[in-house]
Amino acid sequence: MSKPLAPSKQLAAKVSYAALKILKAKGGEAPGKDVVDEVGKTVELDDWAKSTYEKTGKIRWESILHFYSIDLIKAGFLVKKKGVWYLTPEGDAALALGEVELLATASQAYRSWREANPKKEKEDIKSDVIDDDSDRKSVTEQAQEATLQEMEELANEGLRNQINSLNPYEFQDLVGALLRAMGYHTPFIAPKGKDGGVDIIAYQDPLGVVAPRIKVQIKHRESSASVDEVRQLMGLLQRDGDVGIFVSSGGFTYDTKMTARASHIHVELIDLDRLIELWHEFYSKLEDEDKNRLRLKPIYFYEPIN
Repeated sequence: MSKPLAPSKQLAAKVSYAALKILKAKGGEAPGKDVVDEVGKTVELDDWAKSTYEKTGKIRWESILHFYSIDLIKAGFLVKKKGVWYLTPEGDAALALGEVELLATASQAYRSWREANPKKEKEDIKSDVIDDDSDRKSVTEQAQEATLQEMEELANEGLRNQINSLNPYEFQDLVGALLRAMGYHTPFIAPKGKDGGVDIIAYQDPLGVVAPRIKVQIKHRESSASVDEVRQLMGLLQRDGDVGIFVSSGGFTYDTKMTARASHIHVELIDLDRLIELWHEFYSKLEDEDKNRLRLKPIYFYEPIN
């Protein structure tokens, strides 16, 4: 007869499994905060799970989910990037194992990874998340990694909220600023009113004589950009060598992505997460005035070596 799971492990199995199921229902990817919020709405949680830790003030089940998500990552079931969680094909297949076996498989993968990546011994620190010392004696680095990823998700969520609060013209100016930081010249940014489908025209040189010329269409709304909208931009790319960029804060439908990939006319699709990633990457090259459109402040954390 197998040994019963400790309470924290039981909760970890429940919320970890639910998180992967939610990702599958969302097409395989979603912002981490949205996944956590959905787990809280769909999983039956008792008062103990909803209670907070005395030391940190964090909600128990949320901390446990973030902590054991590291196991899911090491097992190849989950990928996290810039605050977005992705369900892998292996994670999809692992759902067939059920809650308990899925977590057991993930935890074994973590232990195997740790054995293959030995560290110098550090003082054992018992995490509030663990109530079964026989499972893992030292959890310091795993807790640090979980905290780092949680902070990244919170930071990206804050950026999403700030960008979503911009009006369409402020968002358009934000995109123009990013293009300039990337080394492009933006002689045309559409004024208020009808723009004929092109919101920004960008060149590689001041005079626009170096190909390609870039035509940018921007949609700032909650709904995803449709196939027809992307095709309309493709229809505007008449000049030889012209390429298009479609920026949509609401993302793109699956069919829209497939249409862009299959077309012989190049249209680069940039959703909100990609925009934030590029803003991070080129922030140091922004003019001070443009930095004010979405200011960033670096905060440094210890990052465990994988």
